[in-house]
Amino acid sequence: MKRRTFVGGLVLLGSAALGCDKKSGPTGAGSAGGGGRLRIAVIPKGTTHEFWKAVHAGAVKAAKELDVDVVWKGPLKEDDLKSQVDLVQSFTAQGVSGIVLAPLNDKALISSVKGATRAKIPVVIFDSALAGGETVSFVATDNRAAGRLAGERMAKLLGSDGKVVLLRYQEGSASTFEREEGFLEGIKKTPSIQIVSDNQYGGATTESAFSASESLLLAKGADKGDVGGVFCPNESTTFGMLLALQKAKLTGKVRFIGFDASDKLVEGVKSGQIDALVLQDPLGMGYTAVKTLVTHVRGTKVEARIDTGASLVDKANMAEPKIAGLLRPEIEKWLGK
Repeated sequence: MKRRTFVGGLVLLGSAALGCDKKSGPTGAGSAGGGGRLRIAVIPKGTTHEFWKAVHAGAVKAAKELDVDVVWKGPLKEDDLKSQVDLVQSFTAQGVSGIVLAPLNDKALISSVKGATRAKIPVVIFDSALAGGETVSFVATDNRAAGRLAGERMAKLLGSDGKVVLLRYQEGSASTFEREEGFLEGIKKTPSIQIVSDNQYGGATTESAFSASESLLLAKGADKGDVGGVFCPNESTTFGMLLALQKAKLTGKVRFIGFDASDKLVEGVKSGQIDALVLQDPLGMGYTAVKTLVTHVRGTKVEARIDTGASLVDKANMAEPKIAGLLRPEIEKWLGK
């Protein structure tokens, strides 16, 4: 019996060792701490939009420079809140070295983030703010200032008067809410411009945004010339609205400012169907968020709030080197696809 127990113990120890080797291998999972290789979980809002692919590229760039492992995993769509909550809890249970999170909802992720903190797993929030919880840093665009850029440009495009529609993204998203409010602040500097709708939501997909855009343009009489300008606060709402304007043959007739970039939106600017886009630096955001967390874990103090900047692109400046780099971030270089 003693010999059998001893042999069984060796088998169990061997299995455990094999399990550890598997985790620290080329799959990207590594030690959570204790002096081992850092393993950082990066959880975006979604994984399909070009914006998140650029964030992923930035995270990989930072991981290679800092010699750490990054595990990239997020919901497929930006309305799957349960999936994101589950991911935070799962990575906490795994004991990762840290979590970099872009919360889908500013309140619904608080409890999960607190759970990570209690487990001594540091959390950096990026892209969109969290309304509570103890976090290391917040890395994001100054979204209200970025929205004001769009509002002020819209006022210039319309001149002294006009009617404007704001298509919002979705409730609970702190980043887009700040952009929307910033846009309204920028427009209100010209009191003669009238906001005819600011309470409709496009939702998390291009399809839902297209449907909402069609209904909104029809309801506000855009086909009769009763809408002078439109603003959308993210990639999916901007593309959905572009499709609706194209279908209604209103491109070039209705002034249109959107947010973020994809190949189709860039083509929209080139063709004059989109007057301007507000650009963030998603690759820089992903890079900075991971670097900030790693810097903290390695014992150096970091800033509590880091602004990654925003720029306004139009047909006149899109060839400038800085703008061109934001329009086409080096995704393939870092992701290899």
